Amino acid sequence: MRIATFDQRAVIVTDEGLVDIADASAGRFPSSTDDLMGRLDEVGEWFASGETEPTWDLVPDVVARDPRLGPVVSRPSQIFGIGLNYRRHAIEMGMTPPVRPLVFTKFASSLAGANASVALPSTHTDWEAELVVVIGARARRVTPQDALRYVAGYCVGQDFSDRDLQMSGTPPQFSMGKSHENFSPIGPWLTTPDDCGDPDDLRITCDVNEVRYQDSSTEDMVTNVAGLIAYLSSVVEIRPGDVIFTGSPAGVGQGHTPPTFLAPGDVVTSMITGLGSLRNVTTRATH
Repeated sequence: MRIATFDQRAVIVTDEGLVDIADASAGRFPSSTDDLMGRLDEVGEWFASGETEPTWDLVPDVVARDPRLGPVVSRPSQIFGIGLNYRRHAIEMGMTPPVRPLVFTKFASSLAGANASVALPSTHTDWEAELVVVIGARARRVTPQDALRYVAGYCVGQDFSDRDLQMSGTPPQFSMGKSHENFSPIGPWLTTPDDCGDPDDLRITCDVNEVRYQDSSTEDMVTNVAGLIAYLSSVVEIRPGDVIFTGSPAGVGQGHTPPTFLAPGDVVTSMITGLGSLRNVTTRATH
């Protein structure tokens, strides 16, 4: 099942069109994806039990590029970012893969939809395609063996990074440099685990102006999805709607020689096999 926010409404994305969940269920379910995150199993059972007519006659390929498509969730209580979580990415940055996950935060005001434009705050803004996990149930101190039971679904994310701000302190401070407006697009929809395949073996790519810079697989992760959930929940309670950016593979701009960064007018396309793609156009900041 694929869940999206379309025109500020929670919808199910089908090959025939979009089903407005609140309307089609006669109010049984809420109209906000944020309020659905703990109930997706129930939504799936309801949807599978009867016939529903599409509210919008839009096929997935058209929906994916519609400006009405918003972030799959917009009010997470926590957004976790994981640094250096791909082995080859750590190598390209001249660093040793961390023994335990390197965790930072991104702020909810940076969340955006799949087609959001991104104003560049500096001449050193970088791209980082990522697998994003959205949590579906409260979890504290879970084991890696049980961790995937707490996943609501998966989507594509792009962790835009202002390297000037990120690296300006001693030591560097990641969170602010990764939280400018629209620096965290996620989507185009949330794919539930039963339709995702193996989260530890998904192809992930990122193109800038149709030139491929990142092309890897989640199997290169240092700590896989289950391990990340187990580690985070060993310290904090993770809650329905919380978001985990699981790290970016090799091929980021800063890792090139010389480093390559985004310029106004660049088109950044981030894709994960089976989950869809994001298309973000950069613009010049107005301040």
